[in-house]
Amino acid sequence: MMLTRRRLIAISAVMAALPATTARARAGAVRHWTGQALGARASIRLDHPEAEAITARVMAEIDRLENVLSLYRPQSALSRLNREGHLDAPPFELLECLSLAGAVQRASGGRFDPTVQPLWALWAESAASGGRPDARAIEEARRKTGWEKMKLDAAAVTLQPGMALTLNGIGQGYVADRVATLLEAEGLTDILIDTGELRALGGRPAGGEWPVRLETGGHLALRQRALATSAPLGTTFDQAGRDGHILDPATGMPAPAKWRSISVSASTAAIADALATAACLMPDTGSILAMIGHFEGARLDAGV
Repeated sequence: MMLTRRRLIAISAVMAALPATTARARAGAVRHWTGQALGARASIRLDHPEAEAITARVMAEIDRLENVLSLYRPQSALSRLNREGHLDAPPFELLECLSLAGAVQRASGGRFDPTVQPLWALWAESAASGGRPDARAIEEARRKTGWEKMKLDAAAVTLQPGMALTLNGIGQGYVADRVATLLEAEGLTDILIDTGELRALGGRPAGGEWPVRLETGGHLALRQRALATSAPLGTTFDQAGRDGHILDPATGMPAPAKWRSISVSASTAAIADALATAACLMPDTGSILAMIGHFEGARLDAGV
């Protein structure tokens, strides 16, 4: 059974300073909501006169995006594409997410590849049976992968027989970006969104930047940036914690134990998410920096 490290989604935001004449309307505006989102416990704390209504819109947006991008909802656009091999008039969000994924796929030399889903399913199924896939099964699954085998445009997305996509290496970051856009449009300015990847707009309500503790033990101040951390063994297929969830498209095997944790920041959480995932498959720091260099403002913040 797969282990997961993503246990809590947290969103915190504060409205821009209000004129004195409307200060009274702000009294009692803080809304703290807890529930479920993206398959995890979720917490939303908003300081806004319409906090309750905005919270409802945030949850509706996350739910809508899950209906597009989730592998775990049978009727999502992604699940239908995987099941049928073809999707006419794909939703804009699916096209945008795949376009961003394609940019990282090219920059990483193919190491980031959402078409690894057949391999992922093979490893998960083998782990559920208490074993590991053999070389023949891995090679058979690899033949069903390949970014270049997918046809993608605004009219349709088409996969070759047996192919399937996963957006687990970019989707959480993409959702964080979309929620940030929604909250900013509502007039909220000091925003920190944590969907497993971090997206910060503005700073802390009390002043200063958002402090972030890295998994490596270091610290980072975040403002107008996104941060993602990937750990090859942070999520594993097996209970023993040996077979990590980040698979190398070139070999079909889990990422080698070169890196324990890698943190990347960028202008968007989707790009940071994908870059951090791909970085776990890079042989050295130079290769990571070369990949990140394709994205303006992206930065390697930690890698051990």
